[in-house]
Amino acid sequence: MAVVSERVREQVVQQADDICEYCRYPEEFNSGRFTVDHIEPRAQGGTDDLSNLALACRSCNEHKQDATQAPDPATGVIVPLFNPRQDRWEDHFAWSGDYRFMLGLTPTGRATIARLHTNHTGVVRQREILHQLGLHPVQDM
Repeated sequence: MAVVSERVREQVVQQADDICEYCRYPEEFNSGRFTVDHIEPRAQGGTDDLSNLALACRSCNEHKQDATQAPDPATGVIVPLFNPRQDRWEDHFAWSGDYRFMLGLTPTGRATIARLHTNHTGVVRQREILHQLGLHPVQDM
């Protein structure tokens, strides 16, 4: 598995403001370093250009794998996954009233949440604790 250089990784981290660009979990509360996701996978022609790289927590990255599309759970229609370089997070997602769950506002938002499993039990519990401490949600980038 080829890895981007440390210099490129630091640019991605800075571009992402140290949060997962999919689920918005802060890297500082993670036990390990986040990964650099190729939005369009190398296997599909994606490059190491910053316009194709996103900071992703391991959970989001492992669930996304090489997918660029997924079915919208509401309609079954295959739609593009959220692209942090082209899409605004707020256009596709919102937080539940208690800030524990990501909500999909669009077919892309719903498909991304389902594919990346962004509302799994562990991360929901972490969000709850961080919210109680005043550390979640992360303010808009």
